[in-house]
Amino acid sequence: MAGILVAVFWAILVSFLALALARLAQTLKAATKMVTEISDKAVPLLADASATVRSAHTQLARVDAIAADVQEVTANASALSSTVSSAFGGPLVKVAAFGYGVRRAMGKKAAPEPKRTVVVRTSLPGARRGRRNRRSKD
Repeated sequence: MAGILVAVFWAILVSFLALALARLAQTLKAATKMVTEISDKAVPLLADASATVRSAHTQLARVDAIAADVQEVTANASALSSTVSSAFGGPLVKVAAFGYGVRRAMGKKAAPEPKRTVVVRTSLPGARRGRRNRRSKD
């Protein structure tokens, strides 16, 4: 009787192991199929990404060339500005100062100075508080 129980137990154990192995095989087949599909889709995507990176590299090379040209133009403009400033800056400042002086001098001669009034407060014993005496300055 013990032999029959061991044989039945052994048969049940083998059945469970066979069922587990069958499910594991199905899972491995599904995983293999999924990896194959991903590989089939990933290869063209990687090729497109590589082409995009090459195109970006080409564009960056163009931008570098443009940046170098802009830097050269900026250096030339700075040199021109300093040359013009040193050549014309001093004399122009002198001419402007002379013109300002001439205008001031002509303005003072042409228009007489307005009369100013001076307010004097007195606090004499007989004077009312707050009374103002206005005198013109000649």
